[in-house]
Amino acid sequence: MGENILGMSKHFFLISFLPAVFYWYLESYYEPKIAAVGGVLLALIELIFEKICIKQVHSISKANFFLIFFLGTLSFFDNQGIWFKLQPCLTGVGIGAFLIFKVLKGKGLLFEMMESISDPQKMPPLEIMTKFEAHVALFFLGYGGFMGLVAFNATTGQWTFFKTIGFYIISIIFFLIELIWLRFMMKRWFLKKNEEMMKKF
Repeated sequence: MGENILGMSKHFFLISFLPAVFYWYLESYYEPKIAAVGGVLLALIELIFEKICIKQVHSISKANFFLIFFLGTLSFFDNQGIWFKLQPCLTGVGIGAFLIFKVLKGKGLLFEMMESISDPQKMPPLEIMTKFEAHVALFFLGYGGFMGLVAFNATTGQWTFFKTIGFYIISIIFFLIELIWLRFMMKRWFLKKNEEMMKKF
């Protein structure tokens, strides 16, 4: 079972590269409108792949496809690649803004998802999860803003790197730091609870 999960993870890792890498390849040899069509087609294949592998298409994947389709259409008619390359910027800002919105409402998206599938006794404290989700939201907002700058000021090759391998490297570093922070915060929380219990006796 572990091998199957590992194999599927590799497939998803590679398929997420395809629209950006294929766009970069096509733009190197053809005009931007042709590259945009190729990027949209590969995004559609990504949706089909997700449907086949996990038997459903996540709403985020659907929204991301329609965003790619919309921006690809603009790039096609304007024959300018900048529209297509704004996709990771808008996606990052959109996800970050939505996570912030959920946190401000009282419960973050990740906490609600954990609540629906986890034992309440094993749930992390809401205050810690709220801070964690705020960090994640800021990460996506920062990444989205950075990718906006890359889209306007960098080459298509550099844009492709930061949309694919660069994003995974930054994400791994970010979540490793957050994991250390979470362990530290959970330890502090347990110590505080123990002190409160001791004061009652």
